[in-house]
Amino acid sequence: MPRAIWKGAISFGLVHIPVSLVSATSSQGVDFDWLDKRSMDPVGYKRINKTTGKEVTKENIVKGVAFEKGRYVVLSEDEIRSAHPKSTQTIEIIAFVASDQIPLQNIDTPYFLAPDKRGGKVYALLREALKKTGKVALANVVLHTKQHLAALMPLESALVLVMLRWPAEVRSLDELELGSDVTKPTLAKGELDMAKRLVEDMSADWQPDEYRDSFQDKIRALVAKKAKAGKIEDVETVEGGEERKSADVIDLTELLKRSLAGKPAAKKSTAKKSNNKAS
Repeated sequence: MPRAIWKGAISFGLVHIPVSLVSATSSQGVDFDWLDKRSMDPVGYKRINKTTGKEVTKENIVKGVAFEKGRYVVLSEDEIRSAHPKSTQTIEIIAFVASDQIPLQNIDTPYFLAPDKRGGKVYALLREALKKTGKVALANVVLHTKQHLAALMPLESALVLVMLRWPAEVRSLDELELGSDVTKPTLAKGELDMAKRLVEDMSADWQPDEYRDSFQDKIRALVAKKAKAGKIEDVETVEGGEERKSADVIDLTELLKRSLAGKPAAKKSTAKKSNNKAS
């Protein structure tokens, strides 16, 4: 399984389902790095003052938000940090809606959710509940200090978390200013029949392996050809990474009943302490 980029839990009523978030996509594009042709050293990016053209050191850079044309409000790092949502390591379900109610233009990035630790049974329970009801779960989740609206939906044997664009980020179709010739067209029956026949003639099953990025294929073939001919330059690279921390979560199937009854649930650790005191 690909490396998890986030670990936490789905909050479903009083139930926490421990999960790992795995990217459902992989970047297959070709990266063109900048190199100094004289020495083959990597070329980085400089922070340049757009007025003077001079380089600006990191300690002299502040962050500002455009308030009016040519006028900015400067915010300190502490002020920006205070606005970040608190990371709870929880995918908090806030509502269940019909899947066809989410507009296509609101859909952004998909992620796979894998059950973690002892969460398999409750994970499957939520998946089947969504399938049987034809619903998807709307949820809030914080990734990398950024708050997201997301849709939790079943996909075969798994659960998928699809990041959604905030409604304010999606433009209205009214901005296209479509004329009546588009919204209320007068179409001849013969024209429509021919268009439908063309669609039917070109209809096919979805076969993803048949579709490829021809530019990427040609570039990779060219790279392989030049590499085979010995046309390779040595470039020193620096790699680094860090492990992401995950939160401790509780997996209690019986909390479903308490969720429906509206009763608070006690954590295992609390119950254990109480038993120790009683003994």
